[in-house]
Amino acid sequence: MEKSGLIVEGGGMKCAYSAGILDAFLDDNVTFDYCMGVSAGAANTASYLAGQRGRNLRFYIEHVKDPRYISIKNLIKTGSLFGLQYIYGTLTNSTGNDPLDYDALAANPSEFHFPATNAATGKAEYFSKEDLGRDDYRGIMATCALPGFCKPISFHGNYYYDGGVADSIPVERAIADGCDKVVIIYCRPLGYVKQPESYRFLYKKMLRKFPNTITAIDNRHLNYRHSVEVAAKLQKEGRAFLFAPSHQVKIGTFTTDPKIMQELYDLGISDYKAQKDALRAFLNN
Repeated sequence: MEKSGLIVEGGGMKCAYSAGILDAFLDDNVTFDYCMGVSAGAANTASYLAGQRGRNLRFYIEHVKDPRYISIKNLIKTGSLFGLQYIYGTLTNSTGNDPLDYDALAANPSEFHFPATNAATGKAEYFSKEDLGRDDYRGIMATCALPGFCKPISFHGNYYYDGGVADSIPVERAIADGCDKVVIIYCRPLGYVKQPESYRFLYKKMLRKFPNTITAIDNRHLNYRHSVEVAAKLQKEGRAFLFAPSHQVKIGTFTTDPKIMQELYDLGISDYKAQKDALRAFLNN
């Protein structure tokens, strides 16, 4: 029996696109044996696996208005632009205003994995939902801790940064974990070519204690391009199905305009509908 996989790319606020597609999956009961989310893509995937339609969208258009979510004030006060403890603790815990249904996530038969970058080694380490606990989502915080804009997260005795640093699109990991076919949700249009990071002066200074993470960021664009090439090859072989924004929406990693994020979410819904039949054929072959 074939093992189906889903990979959800990270990208901060650009992940409003995958939030739309994942909600459309819930509407049509599209499921996978294996799910891999990266950074904000991992957070989106958690809500999807918990069956909480609309939850991700609220984070992009409602909760984002709170300065504890993302703000310069956060950066000055805590050293992190994104309030990861607020987002994946205060809001997400069982006593929060928008809790993740932990029981539903744990009961979902799908595997759930997410990478984080070990700050000391600069290498990706892969965690699963078994590494999460009720009201303990440090693993999700770890995969979302963007270097230079967030402090590293202490987890399992190590410090971790954003999983996208070491493995932005873990397609090779999914295949190694036994997936026969994978669906990949990108946050940028097809044809995007990742360039070297533009804020090297900042992360080189801020990460001086973690030289291997600096090297990983320096090489990120090369690893990203390699993963895109692997995905394209698998697509030609009939083993990968790709979702990507069908047109460019002007949005950045740190965009906080709810109207723009609603537009990107709606684009995810419409792009899914346009490829719905093709996706069904891909998964059922």
